[in-house]
Amino acid sequence: MMDRLRYLGLGALFGIVLTKAEVLSWFRIQEMFRFQSLRMYLIIASAILVAGAGVELIRRLKLTTLTGDPIHLPPRQMGLGVRYAVGGSIFGLGWALTGACPGPLFALVGNGMTVMLVAILSGLAGTWLYGVLKPRLPH
Repeated sequence: MMDRLRYLGLGALFGIVLTKAEVLSWFRIQEMFRFQSLRMYLIIASAILVAGAGVELIRRLKLTTLTGDPIHLPPRQMGLGVRYAVGGSIFGLGWALTGACPGPLFALVGNGMTVMLVAILSGLAGTWLYGVLKPRLPH
């Protein structure tokens, strides 16, 4: 129970940080998509750098989970292909239409923007649909 409370507290703190940094702001997101400001691009770039450094630390220090199990990070094989272009386009289109990245949707609902429940439900429906269609898709 205490672990869940800690995670809830960390999630709430993260939501507060996103709110104060205006990362949740529809205006800031539209500003980004109209190429009127570098603010969001710099935030995304810093997140990528922090994540990359974190993954590299996990690999070099051979860190383990809280239960002592090794963390296995298989190498990713990236490539340029139709699936990346289509998936990225769908993701970007949804982001531009809602004015919200999928990550902070719950923080937006917590800030009183209950209309974002539609985006959450749409994302869940899309995930479910992908699960249904996955065996028929070329991978």
